[in-house]
Amino acid sequence: MNPTRFIFAWLCTSVLAATVWSNPLPIKKIDTSRGDQMLAAYFKAQTERLREDCLADIDTLEDWQKKRVEYRRQLLEMLGLDPLPPRTELNASITNKTESEDFIVEQIHFQSRPGLYVTANLYRPKKVEKPLPAILYVCGHGGVKKDGVSYGNKVHYHHHGSWFARNGYVCLTIDSLQLGEIEAIHHGTYRYDMWWWHNRGYTPAGVEAWNCIRALDYLQTRAEVDADRIGVTGRSGGGAYSWWISAIDERIKCAVPVAGITDLQNHVVDGTVEGHCDCMFMVNTYRWDYPLVAALVAPRPLLISNTDNDGIFPLDGVIRTHAGVRKVYDLYGAKSKLALHITAGPHKDTQELRVHAFRWFNHYLKGDSSLIEKVADKFFEPSQLKVFDKLPDNETNTTIHESFVAAATAKQPESESHWKSLRNDWRQALKEKSFRGWPDRPDNPEATEAWSVQRHGLRFRAYDFESQPHIRLRLYLVHREGVENNALVVVNVLDQKSWGRFLAAMRVGFEAELKGEFLPEADKESFESERRMHQAFKWAMVYVPPRGIGPTAWNQDNFKQTQHRRRFALLGQTLDGMRVWDVRRAIQTLRSLNNFKETPLWLQGHDRMAGVALYASLFEPNVKRLDLHGLPKTHRTGPFFLNVRKTLDMPQAVAMAAERSRVVIYQQGKEGWKYPAAIARQLGWKEKQLQLRPPVTAEN
Repeated sequence: MNPTRFIFAWLCTSVLAATVWSNPLPIKKIDTSRGDQMLAAYFKAQTERLREDCLADIDTLEDWQKKRVEYRRQLLEMLGLDPLPPRTELNASITNKTESEDFIVEQIHFQSRPGLYVTANLYRPKKVEKPLPAILYVCGHGGVKKDGVSYGNKVHYHHHGSWFARNGYVCLTIDSLQLGEIEAIHHGTYRYDMWWWHNRGYTPAGVEAWNCIRALDYLQTRAEVDADRIGVTGRSGGGAYSWWISAIDERIKCAVPVAGITDLQNHVVDGTVEGHCDCMFMVNTYRWDYPLVAALVAPRPLLISNTDNDGIFPLDGVIRTHAGVRKVYDLYGAKSKLALHITAGPHKDTQELRVHAFRWFNHYLKGDSSLIEKVADKFFEPSQLKVFDKLPDNETNTTIHESFVAAATAKQPESESHWKSLRNDWRQALKEKSFRGWPDRPDNPEATEAWSVQRHGLRFRAYDFESQPHIRLRLYLVHREGVENNALVVVNVLDQKSWGRFLAAMRVGFEAELKGEFLPEADKESFESERRMHQAFKWAMVYVPPRGIGPTAWNQDNFKQTQHRRRFALLGQTLDGMRVWDVRRAIQTLRSLNNFKETPLWLQGHDRMAGVALYASLFEPNVKRLDLHGLPKTHRTGPFFLNVRKTLDMPQAVAMAAERSRVVIYQQGKEGWKYPAAIARQLGWKEKQLQLRPPVTAEN
């Protein structure tokens, strides 16, 4: 895209088709100080709001009990577990046994879903005369790998299972998805740019939660287990998984999550998200803070355990989380069943943490408050605890992110009324599940003119506007000098590259006004193209760089870019989703200006910004036309919105837009848009309501 050189479709439409730059030059340096400050203030304000909202409407036990069932359903949904998958056959198998002096370890695998293998060790006393209390031990990120062979993180934590078996428990220690004997992925967004996980509403936390549910199913098949006395514990990642299973499954009667939870203040503002992989977080559709997760364990016995110098679960956030959940325990009159245990140390599996956990389980699952005499010793070599000699060919562990959360299918309407019902449902779902993080009741936009200048036959203005608190953006407006009522206004949604090209063109005539930016080499040809276009037509051009682009660009380091996008997700948003909001607010701001309230408006963008423009048009009235260059054919490649693929994909969004606005898609070939084309034919839309055209280049 080039906002300074236009190709006109003279024979077809006699109106603007696209904008193209000639010989664009990159910006060599970007000032990110404004963007960094803006983003920090935004994250702080958003986090404070969610903290204030968390449990704020719970004053009585009746209040809590009325909402508790729905809260649990919401958590299941945010884990990708609503509805719960079918409880298929576990196909459990004991592949080997290892014996110690007074206990036995069984090497076990079962399938939580067909092909989704869980490798585990079951620890039990040699003599079991009656059903015993059981512990589900979920492992943190402590992988054990030798000579390219993974033995599972169950090996790293096997001293816990040994202690439980030596003290009259059955303990099932299960591998996690990433560090099991079958090595799968936790770091989808953190490491592998799998931002489409957000689109699918997928998090590996959901797989870990489901594997825990099925692990409880397996424990209930064992004659040695008293199903009414099952507890759960684990540290770090295992601490997080302890929270998930305790919150969603009441078969857990007692819980000790260790170093597995803190609040959004720590994650988003203080930056601990940068030390956590994706398995630690739900897809925060309903915009929770973490005390609400913890509250779902009430009134069952819960010990929150942590060290005082943990860099990724800081003490202040753990204390705030405990204070939040204590409110609900107090309503139940169950103060004694909630405790906070803090001991000295870093993020490490210390003996002090173990001893208190052991005593907690003894007290609540065995009625035994005696002193702990045996320590948690390691007895085995990794090879003694390995489950598989050969990994199964039918495993789905390594690809489970592709199928764990089902994507919506493209429903074909049977009639016009059916179509209207479908698109209304989709629009509502988008508002509730994908764009819930948009402001509830935004103020009317107020445009502040930053500057206005007339030169070279053009009038060039800049307006600042508030997209939402702490997000202040700028739009740029160009039209022929002396024109008060333009025949058309085209809103161009810029990405960072197109921002640089915009500066390269406009500095030719307006360098003084743009002096606050780092300017690339001037592009005289593009500027002259823009000027000639305005001389020929009474068209206004608007250029909108959404948050994080241009004047508000923040730290461009790839790691920081990744972690900021993850912060948005923790707040129940995505960066792309909030950029849609920015475009909406830019349109509203433009409409607030004199002489632009009724001007026919076109909207255009390139690549992912074409998708951002497309979705903005679904929620803003009177967008006459969309020019979408290189629009992704599927959300797999962006833009990325929470849960969008659980509702629809890009072809359905195009169909929704084409009902409201004329849509022109510029791409190579004509594949990818059969769905909206079929809807247009079926419902008798105008022939040009949806058009496919070749890409616009400087040559054509």
